[in-house]
Amino acid sequence: MRRGYAFCSLYGLVGANLRGVSNHPAVKGRGAPTNPAGRFERLAFVQEPEDEPDVTRPARPTELFRDTSKSILAFNDSPDVPMDASVNPYRGCEHGCIYCYARPYHEYLGLSAGADFESKIFVKENAAALLREALSAKSWTPQVIGLSGVTDPYQPVERKLRITRACLEVLEQCRNPVAVITKNHLVTRDIDLLTSLAQHQAAQVFLSVTTLDDDLARMMEPRASRPALRLEAMRKLREAGVPVGVMVAPIIPALTDHEVPAILEAAAEAGATMADCTVVRLPHGVKELFEQWLDAHAPLRKGKVLNRLRDMRDGKLNDSKFGSRMVGQGPFAESIQRVFDLHRRKLGLTQKLSLSTQAFRRPGGSQLGLFG
Repeated sequence: MRRGYAFCSLYGLVGANLRGVSNHPAVKGRGAPTNPAGRFERLAFVQEPEDEPDVTRPARPTELFRDTSKSILAFNDSPDVPMDASVNPYRGCEHGCIYCYARPYHEYLGLSAGADFESKIFVKENAAALLREALSAKSWTPQVIGLSGVTDPYQPVERKLRITRACLEVLEQCRNPVAVITKNHLVTRDIDLLTSLAQHQAAQVFLSVTTLDDDLARMMEPRASRPALRLEAMRKLREAGVPVGVMVAPIIPALTDHEVPAILEAAAEAGATMADCTVVRLPHGVKELFEQWLDAHAPLRKGKVLNRLRDMRDGKLNDSKFGSRMVGQGPFAESIQRVFDLHRRKLGLTQKLSLSTQAFRRPGGSQLGLFG
């Protein structure tokens, strides 16, 4: 059944062996078991304990809110991020991945990093127009744009709203290079635009694969494409001539780290030629949400997962320092990286594609070949 969406007004706001007794009943179709108050809020809504704590609660409907941002390009100077510029058509993400590091961004909007993040989605309806304006400016130096840097550009609502596609159309017209990262098969809808860009060495796509276990993926990433569909997307992209890679991300120690070799092998068979990885990071309230998720879905693994994370994060569940926040440190982190590097080399997933700006042309202007 197709999900229904309606814009709302919000003034003032821009397998089986894992299971056990659950203290946090699941919300059908959602990743976060709860909806805690944001860290900037003085008031909190506290739900009464359930009479039947193991009963799945009804799904929260998805609400869409207009985001009236005046600019669309975001810039960063982090050494951990390969692109300086990115476009984020949406705030919040309906995929509901429990580990998502972007969840705390919703707290700046007066909302929760929990269920609010995946059910209250802010939509930048004018994203394509803002992007065209930015690329038309004389001050714009052609460079790779990430699509996107925070939330998934191909989350379910994109199927109807097509905002990401509109942004890709602008990038294709300008031949500005783009690097897409997603965990949704919907990216294949835009193969025509990506193929056109790839002909100018101006496009690459990474599919994020966390696990090959359908049951685990359904619990951990409830509204993202199943792993097999992400692999199918890789095949279709590669067959169309679009360079494609796999992001084994995030790797969760003691839960998914053993799957790294199998994920890389499956991606290579699907046509990937590039691979990268990150280790899960749990900023701010994501730590508590992830612990609650472990209580609900993997209570027998909870202690081992959290202890491994502390071993990799200097005794804490999160480390925000550049250089280590994406990979961790210590023996366990080094072991994960060695296994990943070994199988990446063995499978030939070592291509490093350098996207080109040579074919860039400003909207309504002539080609500029000065920015190789």
